[in-house]
Amino acid sequence: MLFEYRRELSGGAVLTTLDIDSELLRGNPLGDPSKRSQPLLLPPGSPAGLPLVAVLVGYTGFNHKVLNTGSMWGENVPERIARGMASGAIPPAVFVWPAAETRLGGSQYVDSVGTGKYQSYVLEEVIPAIEAAFACGGSGQRVVVGKSSGGFGALSLAMRRPGYFSAVGSHAGDMGFDMSHFRGFADALNCWAKYGGPEEFVRQLPTLERFGSMEHAGIEGIAMAACYSPNPSAPLGVNLPVDPATGEIRHDIFDRWLQFDPLRMVDQAEYARGLRELKMLYLDAGETDEFALQWGLKRLQVKLAQLKIPAHIEFCKGGHFALDKRYEISLPLLLGAIS
Repeated sequence: MLFEYRRELSGGAVLTTLDIDSELLRGNPLGDPSKRSQPLLLPPGSPAGLPLVAVLVGYTGFNHKVLNTGSMWGENVPERIARGMASGAIPPAVFVWPAAETRLGGSQYVDSVGTGKYQSYVLEEVIPAIEAAFACGGSGQRVVVGKSSGGFGALSLAMRRPGYFSAVGSHAGDMGFDMSHFRGFADALNCWAKYGGPEEFVRQLPTLERFGSMEHAGIEGIAMAACYSPNPSAPLGVNLPVDPATGEIRHDIFDRWLQFDPLRMVDQAEYARGLRELKMLYLDAGETDEFALQWGLKRLQVKLAQLKIPAHIEFCKGGHFALDKRYEISLPLLLGAIS
């Protein structure tokens, strides 16, 4: 999605966009655009030599949504960060929100034959383009942070590309799939039944006048399958982890999902190394997260301690939503660790 945007925020920071025409996303399986506008927050003065922070949005997030102000009085994330930089609470840096959305709602920032090469796109195209344009970031000066699916993405990228980032933050990141995703399967099944099956639901999706929690579960189940269990020869190009007709769990398919779960990934030495080499690993979740992600984090906390991987872990009041203020806590720690 392409558009022009420029707005001055607190302290003279500028919220704008940078267009990137991705070679890696051309001809992607979902037919999504390869040329996209990347939301970008530039601090006042020259950005040269400053760290680069990649902020990964959650599922159904996209570039327009990053820039929008949802309330006359409330702040969006870029506005919070700009205010923090102006007050000195957040060290100056360049911030980019990689436009990694798909027509199914998200890419999980992984390379998949079902969606496209979104991990490679972020690491090999978006971040290098920002660094080249503004002389920022580079080895030892990169941070990645995100919420929900973006928090999962931050952990996944750090584990799969050791040394690329020096500090990582995950706010209510997806983990503990065996608990969190199972909670949505019943709603997804109900959604597919209501609309005449998964394929018919996807066909009708752009025209729906009501999109509730059931519909969200329906498209999320398909989107996650496109990322974790793609099958180009199957309907919709995916293998679903539940049988839409009977509700039977397809454990062989769900096991493919679990291979992406940070709880399982950290058991592998090559992925654990990606976290062990960080200067800062920040993790948090709400105490009453609606997707049970706090329990996934508690399980990860135990594993990190056993592996002697240092991490700053917090459990905050509230649930999965209204967590934007958490960036004001994580970013000073993450940027402070690489200064």
